[in-house]
Amino acid sequence: MRAMLYVLAGLLASFAATTTVAHELRPAFLELTETAPDEFDVLWKVPARGEARLALDATLPDACAETTPRTVSDTVSAVLSRWRVRCDKGLTGKTISIDGLSATYTDVLVRIGHLGGTTQAARLSPDSPSLVVAAAPTALDTAWTYFLLGVEHILFGFDHLLFVLALLLLIRNLRTLIETITAFTVAHSITLAVAALGWSRIPQPPVEAVIALSIIVVASEVVRAERGKTDLSIRYPWAIAFLFGLLHGLGFGGALRDIGLPQVDVPLALFTFNVGVEVGQLIFVTAVLASPVRRFPCARESLAAARPDHDGLRHWRHLGLLGDRADRRLLGLMPRS
Repeated sequence: MRAMLYVLAGLLASFAATTTVAHELRPAFLELTETAPDEFDVLWKVPARGEARLALDATLPDACAETTPRTVSDTVSAVLSRWRVRCDKGLTGKTISIDGLSATYTDVLVRIGHLGGTTQAARLSPDSPSLVVAAAPTALDTAWTYFLLGVEHILFGFDHLLFVLALLLLIRNLRTLIETITAFTVAHSITLAVAALGWSRIPQPPVEAVIALSIIVVASEVVRAERGKTDLSIRYPWAIAFLFGLLHGLGFGGALRDIGLPQVDVPLALFTFNVGVEVGQLIFVTAVLASPVRRFPCARESLAAARPDHDGLRHWRHLGLLGDRADRRLLGLMPRS
């Protein structure tokens, strides 16, 4: 347990160093909306931080010619460019690519809306920086794209993972683990919807600062529990998970909103993005719980309740699960003295 505290402290200390990378991991967004036959409005959104922006450029098919000059505007986290193009014989079957994407760690979300009402959404990555426009895209394509974005966001969201890790170190039994993960899920699902739908416009920097504070608070509770102190937050970690889950949901929703989703796609994107976040979170929790049993109090107490026979003890010892005196004492196999 003490070793895991040191690991948590080290990860927390390195969190500031990963902030720049996390910002680069925010996806860029390219939207083409057909307003008349073969004519498209283009929105190109590139992540930025201060004076710096990613060196990305959207390359449209050779058959597309710009019919209006580009207008450029800045937001806190991105540079937006808008212009209009005319593409001879439309976009179907033609290739759209992103120059410079292979040299980054980010992705690009591409959305193409046609006059007939069909919409194609695709996720381009450094390994796959181009796409061929489909003739009949489906809603399943859009759902899959946003699902992958949700999984990616949580697995590369070091602040969210640190918070979940700290909660796991605080938990003492399986029932509390389930209650805590459920409370965190319900809470951030609520504020994810609130932020993504634009009902809340809280700036992201304060939200990110409070999320960092939530990690410190839970880490301090882990230290207090290690020293044998008990209070409401230690007895009911699900309450902490729900409270700070509301803040983490604002972070998730802000990331989804920053992608630049059009309002018509929000219901589907919101659902599949949230499902992706939950799947990514379960992957992380499963990986943590699959670590050596002696490191996690909830697993240790489950072992204590099991009280296996001697054959079982030999099997556990063979697996390395009874490697120290503390584990044997926990199971009642040796005196405390």
